[in-house]
Amino acid sequence: MAVLGCVFLPGCLFHRKRHQDLAAAVNPGDQPDKILFEKATNEITHGRFDVGRLTLQTMLNTYPDSEYLAKAKLAIADSYYEQGGVSGLTQSEAEYKDFITFFPTAPEAPMAQYRVGMAHFRLMAKADRDQSEAHLAEAELKEFLLKYPESPLTIRAKARLRETQEVLAEGEFETANFYQMRGAYRAARGRYREIIEKYPNYSGGDQALFGMGQTLEHLKIPKEAVPYYSRLVRDFPLSPRMEEAKARLVAMGQPIPKPTKATLARAQADSSRLRNKSLLEKLGTAMSSNPDTSATLRGPVELGGQTSGVELAKQAPTAPALANASIIAQPVGDSSLGSSNESKPAVDHSNKGTGADTPANNSGTSADESVPKAGENSVNSSSNPSGPKAEETKATFSSNPSAPKAEETKGTSSSNHASAKAGTDKANSAGQEQSGTAGQQKKKGRFHALKKIIPF
Repeated sequence: MAVLGCVFLPGCLFHRKRHQDLAAAVNPGDQPDKILFEKATNEITHGRFDVGRLTLQTMLNTYPDSEYLAKAKLAIADSYYEQGGVSGLTQSEAEYKDFITFFPTAPEAPMAQYRVGMAHFRLMAKADRDQSEAHLAEAELKEFLLKYPESPLTIRAKARLRETQEVLAEGEFETANFYQMRGAYRAARGRYREIIEKYPNYSGGDQALFGMGQTLEHLKIPKEAVPYYSRLVRDFPLSPRMEEAKARLVAMGQPIPKPTKATLARAQADSSRLRNKSLLEKLGTAMSSNPDTSATLRGPVELGGQTSGVELAKQAPTAPALANASIIAQPVGDSSLGSSNESKPAVDHSNKGTGADTPANNSGTSADESVPKAGENSVNSSSNPSGPKAEETKATFSSNPSAPKAEETKGTSSSNHASAKAGTDKANSAGQEQSGTAGQQKKKGRFHALKKIIPF
C-alpha cells in the first residue's frame, strides 16, 4: 500500500482535468453580446478555433450594432492566423483585409496589415522554389511601411522585409549563374541587373557585381563593367572577390576606389554575426521547407521606389499647358505686306482698337473705310468682316513713317503722288469688290433661309 501510494499520489496532486469547462464566468449585469464575445475568445485561447469562430459569427449575426463588432472580426482573423497551415493563413489574409476595409482607422489596423504580410511570409518557400508568396509578402510589408511608418511594428516589419528580399535575390542570383554557365550572357545580364538595382542589400551582392562585370566583358563591352567592379571594391571591402575586382580595374587602367570607414565598420559587423554551421545544421536546413535567412545583412530597407495610392493622392496635380493660351505680339515685316496671291493671317497684335497703324492721307482725301486696321486683323475682331486683310493692301502713303513701304513691283517711288493715288484707287476698288461680294453672299443666305420657311 505504501508503494502504491508513492506511485499514484504525485499524479493525483498534479492531475489536471481533461475536460475543462471553457465557458467564461457570467456576471449578472453583462450584455449578451459581451458574454458571447468572452466565451468565444476563451475557446480560441484554448485551441478550439472552430467553436470560437462559430460563437463569434453568431454574435455578429445577432448583434450587428454591437460595440464588440470590430474586436470580433479581428478575433476571427487571429484565430485563422494562430491555427496556421496553408488554409488557415490564406483565410486569415482575407479576414485581415476585410477588417482593414471596414475599420481603416482602428488602432488594430497596423497589426492587421502586418499580419497580412506575415501570412505570406510564413508560406514563403525556398529560393529555388515558387516565389509567388515571397513577392506577395514583399508587397504587403512595403505597404505596411508606407501606410504606418510611425507604428511600433516598423522595426519587425523591416527585419521581415530584409529577409524576404534576401530570398528573392538568392533566387535571381541562382538563375543568373545558370545563364552565365550556359553562355547566355544577355539573359544573365538582365538577372544580375535586377539584383543590383532592386536588392542592393543582398548578402551575395559582391558575387552579383562580379558576375555582372564578367558578363559584360564576355559581351565585349568592358567599359560598362568598370562601375560594377568599382562598386564591389567600395561597398564590399571584405569580399573574397575583392582582389579579383582590383586586378580587373588595374588591367583596364581604371583607378581603385577606397571604402569609407562607415562601410568598413558595417561589413565587419555583418561578418561577425555569421558563423559556420555544423553538419547537422546544414542537413536540417536542406531538409526544411523554410528558406534560410541567416545570412541577411542589417541595414536600410529598399522599398524599390514604389509609392502608395495615398502618397500619390497627396501630390498636387499639375495643370496641363493649353495651346494658344496667350497672344504674342510680333512686328510686321516689309516682306509680309507685299503682294501675294494667297491670303496670310495677320501677325501684328499691337495697338488694338487704335489708329496708330492707320496710314494718314496727306492728299486731302478721306481714308478708305473698307481697309481694316492691322490691330483689328490680328485678333479677328474687325467690324467689317468683308474688308481685305492688311497684307492685301497694295497702296501706302509715304508721309507716315510707321506705315509699310509701297509695293516694289509697282515700279514707282513714294514721292510720285500719281502712283500713290492710283494705288489708293486700286485698294479702294478691291475693298469695295470684296465687300460687295461678301454682302451678296450674306444676302443670298438670308433669302435662302426665308425661302425655306415660306415657299413662293
